[in-house]
Parts: sequence; structure tokens; C-alpha cells
Amino acid sequence: MKHSRIDRINELSRKARTHGLSDAEKEEQRILRAEYLADFRSNLQSLLDNTYIREPDGTVHKLEKKRFPDQP
Repeated sequence: MKHSRIDRINELSRKARTHGLSDAEKEEQRILRAEYLADFRSNLQSLLDNTYIREPDGTVHKLEKKRFPDQP
């Protein structure tokens, strides 16, 4: 996400706390936040996909997604 779009998110957030937002600005804020979260999640997933664990015995294996018993 471009820095200018992050600046716009922050600008809308400050305005919401002080003056309030119009309906159009609220919608813009919602869209920008959703875009920011999608980019954040994508970057985190890429980081985790390229993470490897080195065991004490020297073996290296890829970090696997943790599964909980109640998940399929």
C-alpha cells in the first residue's frame, strides 16, 4: 500500500475523532482500511511462507500452519 493511502487513512481517523465524517468519507475510510488489512495479511502470509525452523540437531524444515483440534 502506498504511503499516501496510509496518510489518508490517518487523516480520516483524525477527522473522525474531531469533527466527524460525512457518509462518503466513512465509505472511503472503510474501503481504505479493508485494503490496508488485506495488504497486511498478504505480507504476513508471505513472510510465514518463507520461514524455516532450524532444529537443535541441525535439520531445517518449513514452518507449517498450526492446526487446532476443532479445525478441519
